[in-house]
Amino acid sequence: MSAQIKKTAHGGCPHDCPDTCSMVYEVEDGKLVGVKGNPDHPMTRGGLCVKLKDYEKRHYHPDRLLYPLRRTGPKGSKQFERISWDEALDEITTKWKAIIDEHGPHAIMPNSYLGNQGLVHGLNGGDAFFNRMGATVTERTFCGEGSCTAWLLTVGPTAGVDPESFIHSKYIVIWACNSVSTNLHHWHTVKEAQKKGAKVIVIDSFASKTAKEADWHIAPKPGTDGALAMAVIHTLIEEGLVDQDYVDNYTVGYADLAERAKARTPEWAEQITGIPADDIRKFAREYATTPPAAIRLGVALERSYGGGQAIRAVACLPALIGAWRHVGGGALQFPVWEHPYKFDVICRADLIPEGTPVVNNLQLGRVLTGETKLDTPIKSMMCWNTNPVTQAPETDKIIEGLKREDLFMVSAEHFISDTAAYADIVLPASMGAEMEDMVLSWGHLYLTYNEKCVESPGEAIPNNEIFRRLAQRMGYEEENFKWSDSECLENYVDWESPACAGIDLNYMREHGFARLNVGTKDDRAPHKEGNFPTPSGKCEFKLDGATNFVAGPFRQMYEGFQAGELLDSLPDYVASRETAETNPELFKKYPLNILSPKSHGFLNSCYANMDHKIKGQGEQFVLIHVIDADARGIKENNKVRVFNGRGAFEGDARITDDVSAGIIVATLGYWRQLNKGTVNCISSAEFVDMGHAPTFSDNLVQIELVS
Repeated sequence: MSAQIKKTAHGGCPHDCPDTCSMVYEVEDGKLVGVKGNPDHPMTRGGLCVKLKDYEKRHYHPDRLLYPLRRTGPKGSKQFERISWDEALDEITTKWKAIIDEHGPHAIMPNSYLGNQGLVHGLNGGDAFFNRMGATVTERTFCGEGSCTAWLLTVGPTAGVDPESFIHSKYIVIWACNSVSTNLHHWHTVKEAQKKGAKVIVIDSFASKTAKEADWHIAPKPGTDGALAMAVIHTLIEEGLVDQDYVDNYTVGYADLAERAKARTPEWAEQITGIPADDIRKFAREYATTPPAAIRLGVALERSYGGGQAIRAVACLPALIGAWRHVGGGALQFPVWEHPYKFDVICRADLIPEGTPVVNNLQLGRVLTGETKLDTPIKSMMCWNTNPVTQAPETDKIIEGLKREDLFMVSAEHFISDTAAYADIVLPASMGAEMEDMVLSWGHLYLTYNEKCVESPGEAIPNNEIFRRLAQRMGYEEENFKWSDSECLENYVDWESPACAGIDLNYMREHGFARLNVGTKDDRAPHKEGNFPTPSGKCEFKLDGATNFVAGPFRQMYEGFQAGELLDSLPDYVASRETAETNPELFKKYPLNILSPKSHGFLNSCYANMDHKIKGQGEQFVLIHVIDADARGIKENNKVRVFNGRGAFEGDARITDDVSAGIIVATLGYWRQLNKGTVNCISSAEFVDMGHAPTFSDNLVQIELVS
């Protein structure tokens, strides 16, 4: 340890990332001076990503919010004056009480997500507070709910393969996940397995950083993964590559799936996906005959209209070949299914009055502009842990709604973000090293503790303290609104569960992390003999009578369950909405499909206001194939405009073979106030086929030179 470091403390990365790194804070004279990965953590292994490695610079950034602010200029102008906490809280609660008296509590709406994944300050009392108020409920389906719904329908709420067990895999399929940029610490395990002889296949519609390190990159056209998966199922059955004993004993609906798959030949899929039929057969054969075979499902699989059905088809593959028999065999989706978090206690969905309306966060713009009609229009919104002006679709509509003078907007933030710029009151929130918490882990099987080791600068306070103060002023007397952060942690985790045997809060404080008692990476094979957490106890290739719904380990954060249309009992390929085949008139105007993956240097929109992070990531760029560039007179580094009927943004052209003709790529996270538009200006707010998931990869655009 360096001589000038006076203290170290346990940290947990609070960002929306599956890695949930265990960190070591370095503190000198009461100030955070450094942060590093915990070398003792089996997943973090001493390393941090480029986003987090100088986390202390974010804590002390010169633009950080330090005091409560009141708007003094037009909405969006970023003109504010400093006020006291008493003034801010009094003004907020006075306004809310007046709105409730005139319009009822449904006229108030929360808007938050996983900008902070802490159990206390992320999935915190904000939900409980607004549920107690009786406010309109926000259904949060930004990321994973379509995947969760499909996964639940097929294999149930199981973590599946331990991400550490991939070290034992011999055939690894990374399907729609850019692990190098978004799941780095699992990628280290994959690379170790690769060095030991495992073959790594990446299935992605463009040559991502991860695809470039694979042994084989398979690039289906965007939104056609379901056709690829169905053709693989066809080949496994047609060529006798099925583990019939496993299928007979531990699955339901095989005969019907086989009948469905008869027509889904590789030749049929080639016409849809662009992947040669021989390659599809080769992939199926290798996958079936190279045990243990493991699939890492990426969230991007859900982001076209047929995404849910595609994930159902992919989730069937391990059971068809008996991959679940082996350590390091099967599929990995979200390990959080087996974490013992008590979401019902955290979010208090039991406080929601019967008949409370539900608004989906993806369709915020439609709600705020009145395009979506509500019985009670929204007159106030509080936003924390999210930045919808960059992250949500149909951005221009959101801004139009936020500009309403009759909308009272409150934001708890670290900076004047694109969304906070439209707030009437801005509240300064604490950052990671300034508060005690445990961080939700949705990418591995460890609990992660975060120690408060420095005081917040200025007058910033933690999210949960903000809601404690608001609850006191609103007169809410429920016990949970009076718990300290430590008491929250005692109540938010099921410490009595078998998964927590030998683990308690004191253990977490001492060690910083703990592996759940769910087997080890060397012996975990939870479905070796079936034992799927489904109604039948088996992998359900077929499920009759299921209706569309929102599933996920976080769904107790809101009361958003609403049964919808009857779902197909079997998986299948479902075409995207915006393609030449399904929408030829739209295609004539906007002939390019756009993909908008996560940026390597930003965490969603976090860090996208920091100069050195922007320098590392580069300014907004647009990847374009030379055929499409030449047809439009576009040269390397030309400024281009990407647009459709929903909006537009600008970026620098990068002409590359990393994308195929007809596809462009622009990563998201850039701030609108620093750029001319952002990628989600062109994104549709329509849902995919199940789980109310977003269609971020199902959008047609045109591109032109900026004159």
